[in-house]
Amino acid sequence: MTRKSPQFRIGNGYDIHRLVNNRDLIIGGVKLHHPDNLGLDGHSDADVLSHSIMDALLGSLSLGDIGKYFPPSDEKWKNADSLFLLSKVNDLIRQEGWEINNIDSVLVAERPKIMPHIKPMKKNISEVLNIDENLLGIKATTNEKLGPEGREEGISCHSVVLLEKKCH
Repeated sequence: MTRKSPQFRIGNGYDIHRLVNNRDLIIGGVKLHHPDNLGLDGHSDADVLSHSIMDALLGSLSLGDIGKYFPPSDEKWKNADSLFLLSKVNDLIRQEGWEINNIDSVLVAERPKIMPHIKPMKKNISEVLNIDENLLGIKATTNEKLGPEGREEGISCHSVVLLEKKCH
């Protein structure tokens, strides 16, 4: 018995980066100011929100993870703008015949406060993905001083995406 092709696919993404000196703190394409002048360490700009969304999108279609497409061993991606990388993943998803139904993300950080920056983050990401802002949820929480985020060693993000097969 042949199973009908699914019309919806769910993907889960996660990313975490260490906080370090002498790096910009970029989340959702927005430059934030950390009280201790820390930023996220990574090969690209280390935007945990964009990275977790990319992994959720790729995972929903069993296409691997962002390391497969933008490996840290490739100097071409050194300090790359993660919104640009996100646009490339979005192109791939659309070429496969899928569109984004919605995305929900949770940023985990003790500091800086994320809430004041959510609106511009939503604007940046929805523009790159060519979706309405109301299809993108971004929330922030602390880890109540627990784990690497709670000890302010890093910032993480969890994302879930629902894709829908395009009707032809």
